Amino acid sequence: MSEILDKNIESNPLIDRLPPHLKQYIKPQNYEDYTPINQAVWRYVMRKNVSYLSKVAHKSYLDGLKQTGISIDQIPNMYGMNRILKEIGWAAVAVDGFIPPAAFMEFQAYNVLVIASDIRQLEHIEYTPAPDIIHEGAGHAPIIANPEYAEYLRRFGEIGCKAISSAKDYELYEAVRKLSILKEAENTPEEVIQEIEEQVDYLQKNMGKTSEMALIRNLHWWTVEYGLIGTPENPKIYGAGLLSSIGESAWCMTDAVEKIPYGPEAAHKEFDITKPQPQLYVTPDFAFLSEVLEEFANTMALRTGGPEGLQKLIESNNLGTAQLSTGLQISGVFDEMITHKGKVIYLQTQGPTALAYHEKELVGHGTLNHNRGYGTAIGKLKGINLAIEDMSPKDLKAYKIYEGEKITLEFEGDIVVTGKIITGTRNLQGKIILISFEDCTVTHKERMLFKPEWGVYHLGVGKKITSAFSGPADFRSFDLIHHKPGSETIKASKSEKRQELESLYLAVRKYREGKDTRFSPQAVFDLLKKYHPEDWLLPVELYELAIDENLTEFCREIEEHLNQISEQRPNLSHLIEDGLELIRAAKI
Repeated sequence: MSEILDKNIESNPLIDRLPPHLKQYIKPQNYEDYTPINQAVWRYVMRKNVSYLSKVAHKSYLDGLKQTGISIDQIPNMYGMNRILKEIGWAAVAVDGFIPPAAFMEFQAYNVLVIASDIRQLEHIEYTPAPDIIHEGAGHAPIIANPEYAEYLRRFGEIGCKAISSAKDYELYEAVRKLSILKEAENTPEEVIQEIEEQVDYLQKNMGKTSEMALIRNLHWWTVEYGLIGTPENPKIYGAGLLSSIGESAWCMTDAVEKIPYGPEAAHKEFDITKPQPQLYVTPDFAFLSEVLEEFANTMALRTGGPEGLQKLIESNNLGTAQLSTGLQISGVFDEMITHKGKVIYLQTQGPTALAYHEKELVGHGTLNHNRGYGTAIGKLKGINLAIEDMSPKDLKAYKIYEGEKITLEFEGDIVVTGKIITGTRNLQGKIILISFEDCTVTHKERMLFKPEWGVYHLGVGKKITSAFSGPADFRSFDLIHHKPGSETIKASKSEKRQELESLYLAVRKYREGKDTRFSPQAVFDLLKKYHPEDWLLPVELYELAIDENLTEFCREIEEHLNQISEQRPNLSHLIEDGLELIRAAKI
């Protein structure tokens, strides 16, 4: 497999243009790390999925499998996927398990699919809470070949990455990430898993006021991950969580799972990542997903701004941006606002802050210039109907708002700015967006907000806050390369017995592909029965070879062995029977 990586490696331009703060999450796929058992798990799940999903998945799924070049027989290679995805305007990158929701969504905004490159253990073949290459590669990738759905995904990322999080959101993300890693790791003690499950459960039940990020993650879950399409009476699957789970894709089609018409209220329906979903939402078509998304976006601070939007930023205690009516964007960690009659009249950040316009930092207004925070009065001047931003040069002169003038500006709500105007900064439309003062004092009633000895005061011009969103306006303004996950995925140990079993899987794979016939299937089976009697997937693969070569007696031997395993481990019997049924059906 290593030759595949060395030759014809083709980068995708969409990956090249990703900003550094997203590139920090990308890791090499390391294709050679996939073991023969991993490949057998992929093959089993894909064969079973394609057989079953051809009946219950949206037609875009099977079309997309062909279009994205995802093979049923082997785990997809990221480089190969990128060559093909490029043709439909997308790209794929490998990451280590869960990444923060805002980063995940921002990748989507750049038309880049995030793929957790690890693969589930054989013991979790039906379902794993951890994101893996089956979930991402076989679930998400095929459906984006549908242009309308792909645009929904991109737009979701664009809006979702601006959603404001709470401190508890990040705590829950770290706990869920840790749980998914421990559940997927070999030999994790049951009590350790139970402890982290209880922590996740506690956090989910004690999140406090629901944040925008939590609400939009709910929408993502009930559409992109667990969505159905059509009618509640006759739904089809399109959500990646269902497309990649051979257990849930079948269960979700039964009457045990309630089917609800999809709508904006799905944003308020919580989910539990550790359990199968008791209800699912059905959208009539992909276009309706975008309608609901836009309806939800209309409720976000991104579009409503105002004191409510700024309050969300303050409560998040994270880097965010407030945009004024002139287009001036203030990015930092907001810690205070002063209001008057339901309007913000003063806002304040703490620590490094940057000012921007149209997502581009204003020259001289980066974090080095505003490294101790930034505050500004906003709104209208008392007794004057014309806002500063709407004043023509003639008006500004009439009100003595021009260079070199010592002036006092009294804003509604008793914010008073007194100082000598040095200069003004205008936007492309000629509107003034910043006024810079020296020897400046800013007060609110008796309280001092800015003193002359603090340096130059830059008054941000704007009647109101029109937008508030997560993250900086210009990502280049801040050092965002600081991602250190609280937990890292745990690689499977390589005991001698495990390596021996891997070698048997590899022998069967090579035999099937006609690359090596030194081991006969019968010899492999004899070794398997003697040293690895508990393994069920390799006997299923051997049964396929026996059927292909019309070895009736060998088939009977394998069936007897698998029957014994089914009796000893009843929880595997349906997996074994499904595997055999697929092979028999293919032979007919």
